Amino acid sequence: MTESNTLLKPSRPVGIIGYGAYVPRYRLPAREVARVWTGGKTSGLPIKEKAVPGLDEDVVSMSLEAVRNALKRAGIDPAEIRAVWIGSESHPYAVKPTSTIVAEAIGAAPHVQAADMEFACKAGTEAMVMAMGLVGSGMARYAVAAGLDTAQGKPGDALEYTAAAGGAAFVIGPAEESLAVINSSYSFVTDTPDFWRREYQKYPEHGQRFTGEPAYFKHIHEAGKAMMEASGTTAKDYQWAVFHQPNAKFPQRAAAQLGFSPEQIAPGLLSPVIGNTYAGAAIIGLTAILDVAKPGDHILMVSFGSGAGSDAFDITVTDKLPERRDKAPKTQDYIARRTEIDYATYARLRGKIAMK
Repeated sequence: MTESNTLLKPSRPVGIIGYGAYVPRYRLPAREVARVWTGGKTSGLPIKEKAVPGLDEDVVSMSLEAVRNALKRAGIDPAEIRAVWIGSESHPYAVKPTSTIVAEAIGAAPHVQAADMEFACKAGTEAMVMAMGLVGSGMARYAVAAGLDTAQGKPGDALEYTAAAGGAAFVIGPAEESLAVINSSYSFVTDTPDFWRREYQKYPEHGQRFTGEPAYFKHIHEAGKAMMEASGTTAKDYQWAVFHQPNAKFPQRAAAQLGFSPEQIAPGLLSPVIGNTYAGAAIIGLTAILDVAKPGDHILMVSFGSGAGSDAFDITVTDKLPERRDKAPKTQDYIARRTEIDYATYARLRGKIAMK
């Protein structure tokens, strides 16, 4: 089977009707983690700082912020939404969906399909593919797809430097109403155990260097390459590109391997200042690009989820974007709004200290 036969294209054209992001205010500098665990050695730090949720923030509250921002740009009645899908690996309840709470809060319930997605860092794009299928088949006019996570990382582990909080949400609907048309998507999945968390474990484990070549780079490269070959495009045909951001170096290297320049990925490269937002790491980068893109601009987005898989998307911006993007806060607005905290405050906010 050729790559062109494996592209996921809906029966009727669909696109992004509205988009929104959310990043918590609190920031933990990477140097602060180094101060506690490495004696202050700061050479080779993977990011500058990471976003940390407050005591009253979780995936539900963050999802609501992102979805409401997306609805402001979409300008639709929430009662018309027929699906709310929330991707995350840090849902607040082990048994009770995040999606039903969000659907109720935005006014989409009760006549709506709701479910929580899980696929590590590509749970958000997984929800987007499902929304494309639902809307593209004609079963629904609008569907919500979101990906958000809280900061998870074992004390002293490499993940503690990068595992951050935040994410993004999209309202998917008919192409003729869209701010950006999703031309097609492509998924590349294998069983590669690079990152996992067993039941009852508080923190995830990772396969050290195994997470790079056989996991992240292989899947990002194969998905991006297959998408461009099937679409008849090269990196030069895109104004922008965004890749999953576990740190600052990986997406830059992946971009170079696929032929993209640093300038093409610059607006969406957010990991240095907010960390790895897991389920929202690729899609929040897309929101930052939509904040600056022009009508006609061509975008390639490739996510990555440990376990492992990548979803690639070919997207074209429409002339409806400029008039509606200012109806909600931009991603950079959330990044600029920051309050720096120390490691002790971070430990308190994230429940790192067991009291019993």
